[in-house]
Amino acid sequence: MKNLEKKCWICGREDHLPFKCRFCGKIFCSQHRLPEQHACVGLDQLKQHGADGSNRASRQSGTDDIMKDMLKSTAKYAAKSAVRGIRSNISYSMKSSPSMAIIYLCLFSFLLQMVLGINYFAVLMLVPGDLFTHPWTLITHMFLHNGFFHLFFNMMVLFFFGPELERRAGKATFLRVYFIAGIVAALGYSLTSSQPVVGASGAIMGVFAALAVIAPEIRVYVYFIPMRIVHALILFALVDFLLIGSNDMVAHTAHLTGILIGLLMGVKIKMNQQRSGWHDAYRY
Repeated sequence: MKNLEKKCWICGREDHLPFKCRFCGKIFCSQHRLPEQHACVGLDQLKQHGADGSNRASRQSGTDDIMKDMLKSTAKYAAKSAVRGIRSNISYSMKSSPSMAIIYLCLFSFLLQMVLGINYFAVLMLVPGDLFTHPWTLITHMFLHNGFFHLFFNMMVLFFFGPELERRAGKATFLRVYFIAGIVAALGYSLTSSQPVVGASGAIMGVFAALAVIAPEIRVYVYFIPMRIVHALILFALVDFLLIGSNDMVAHTAHLTGILIGLLMGVKIKMNQQRSGWHDAYRY
C-alpha cells in the first residue's frame, strides 16, 4: 500500500522528501513546495487577516452571537414567565374569591369602555325608561363606571370588604348579597329618577351593610378617622339621605336601597348562623 501522505497535492507525484506547507498544511513535491507555486489558501488568509486575526475574529464573532442568543432567550423567558405569572395569579384570584373576580371583570370592562367608546356604554348602562326592553342592564350597569376615580373607589371598598363577607358568610352568600343588592338598588333608583346610571355602588353598599350586621366590631377608617363599621354605615346612609335630589351626579337612592337590602340580608344571615351554632373564626 502506498503512503498517501508523500503524494503532492498538485501533481500527485510521490516524493521521498515531501514538503509540508506551514501555511495550509498540505503536502507538496519539490516543484510545488512554494506557496506561490500551489496557490496557497493559507497564505492568502494570512495576508488578509494577519497572523491569527481570522481565528480571533471568528472566535469573537461566535462569542458575540452566543451572548446575543443568550440575552434574547433570557428576555423571552422572562417575558413569558411574567405573563404566565400574572395570568396564573389573576386566574387563581378569580377562582378563589368572587370579590376579586368582580374586580377584574370591572377592570376589563373599563378597558373595553376606553376602546369601544359610547356604543359599549350605551348598550350596557341602565336607563330607567328602557328596563322592559333592556332588562340585562339591571346587571351589566354594575360593571360600568363613569371615570377612573369612580372605578377606583368602588373597587377599593370591594377589595377590602368583599373578601371579609366571603370569609364570614361564604362565597355563595356573598354573591347573593352582591347581586340582589345591586339589582334591587337599580330598581329603587329607577323609581325615583329617569336618568341613566352606571356603577357597582348599590351592590357594594349592600355588601358593606351586610358585613356591618354580621361583624359590627370591625373597625374602618373614614377619611383617616377610625370608627366601627356600624358607625361608618350610619354616616354613609345619613350623607346619602341628605343629598337626595341634589345635582351631584350620584345615585343616592341606589346607595340607600342597597344599604337597606344589605341590612335585611345581613340580619337573615346572622340568624341562620346563630341557629346553626356557627362560630366566627375571624371575630376580633
